[in-house]
Amino acid sequence: MSPPIRLLSSEIVNLIAAGEVIDSLAAVVRELVENAIDAKATRLTISIFPELWQVEVADNGRGISLENLRHCAKAHHTSKICDLDDLWKITSLGFRGEALFSITQVGQLTIKSRDATDYQVGWCVDYNQQGEVIKEETSPMAPGTIVTASDLFGSIPVRRQGLPTLKQQLKAIQGIIDNMSLCHPQITWQVHHNHKSWLTISPGKTPQQILPQLLKSVHFHDLQFLSETIVTPSQEEAKLEMVLGLPDRTSRGRLDWLKIAVNGRVVRSPQLEQTVLAALSRTLPKGRFPVGFLHFKIPPSEIDWNRHPAKTEIYLQSLQFWQDKVTEIIEKVLKLSPLTITTAGQNQRVKKLLKASENRGIYNIASSDSNELEFMKLRAVGQVNKTYIVAEHSQGLWLVEQHIAHERVLYEQIQDEWQLIPVKQAIILTELSSKQVEQLERISVDIEPFGDNTWAIRNIPKLLENREDSPDALIELSLGGDLETAQVAVACRSAIRNGMVLELTQMQDLLDSWKKTRNPRTCPHGRPIYLSLEESSLSSFFRRHWVIGKSHGI
Repeated sequence: MSPPIRLLSSEIVNLIAAGEVIDSLAAVVRELVENAIDAKATRLTISIFPELWQVEVADNGRGISLENLRHCAKAHHTSKICDLDDLWKITSLGFRGEALFSITQVGQLTIKSRDATDYQVGWCVDYNQQGEVIKEETSPMAPGTIVTASDLFGSIPVRRQGLPTLKQQLKAIQGIIDNMSLCHPQITWQVHHNHKSWLTISPGKTPQQILPQLLKSVHFHDLQFLSETIVTPSQEEAKLEMVLGLPDRTSRGRLDWLKIAVNGRVVRSPQLEQTVLAALSRTLPKGRFPVGFLHFKIPPSEIDWNRHPAKTEIYLQSLQFWQDKVTEIIEKVLKLSPLTITTAGQNQRVKKLLKASENRGIYNIASSDSNELEFMKLRAVGQVNKTYIVAEHSQGLWLVEQHIAHERVLYEQIQDEWQLIPVKQAIILTELSSKQVEQLERISVDIEPFGDNTWAIRNIPKLLENREDSPDALIELSLGGDLETAQVAVACRSAIRNGMVLELTQMQDLLDSWKKTRNPRTCPHGRPIYLSLEESSLSSFFRRHWVIGKSHGI
């Protein structure tokens, strides 16, 4: 049975005086969807009729009792908070007791509902502008609720004229549904526009199943999902979930699909967004941005929701703590391990089947730990075109581009141990512009005038110590921007060149070093380092599933 709806005290009303802002069709959809999710709905049907200025949201949640229907549209009435302390431990999406009343202020409101605990009958109630019941009658229906808001802004024609265009409003509605479906992947969504099907989102166990339905260019295997249980500074338990587009597989031309959510709602958090971008620095090509969804499920005491009428901005306690955790989980996503390799999930399913057979005495398989260790063993078996290392592992073959794999190794070494060393004999450079001189000074290179339009370099990055092309490398550094750009240039200049013949031991050493890097999927310029040829794909291509007789034409 749904909890009783009560009138809030004047003290609480004053604290949340901003109320719900119903300024568009999208705002109506947002508030009604949040109420449905709070009612534990697993299926939502949203019908939008822009020309009629009507929105209808139907759900299969727990429903509303007749007693609560008589009060739910009144100002400051809610079942989700009772006293002042509840404002600091919000656990629901809608909580101010203003949404339905605000809708009555701008349109006509009708609610049909049947309480899930009442198997007798549903009720249909119409409300006036004060949220009071003007009509009440029985209505045959399944348990759940149907809320219809019609003739929206009809009494405020100036507001109607000032609303965004229909296209903009539909885009805003789609954005709300996209965000909510990621936060609540267990829900089935059906959206109709003028009686025609517009959006359908099937449920999933995690947001990894939802995101490819929203971005058609992104596939399930382009994404990696990780979930971690965390103990907060206040010693409470929390969960951090992340779906991240692997940088060697997917990215965007603009920063429009990096979403941060807290306790079931997407919010704006520039600090956390910058943390994600910093953790992915030098993993994507220039001008490309990540695809990602980060969901914090944390104790209410860690959050203040009362900062924005639309609840899109929050104050997060212990921000630095959460930023550190975000960095840690991204590092785990990017590493090469059985947990973050696409085939790992397939291997787990195979292991379950084999284990079932083992119990019947048919097979015998090794322990999970040994399989995982064996999975990540890469054995160099050859070199293709003096460019690609052929690496064998338990699930097939990888082609690893030797130059950019080594570049990734060197770049991270340089980051960790950036060191400038003195040179025995000064390196002379000529024809430098003032900006080039300033750049070298910025990265702490000891440079001084040495005659007319000539400069002497007294120290260089350690990796360039024994290279004959050090002067050329210094010219490259002088053209860069910040220290990070300079480090990338040094790594690129110092890495093994394509076209260089490598011994098997050299290939193996490179593979061992590369797979342990923090960001092994791409080079510092964002290029993918390896191509995976899995055993399952090879078997399919060579028709190894065919019956012997069939393959011989029998």
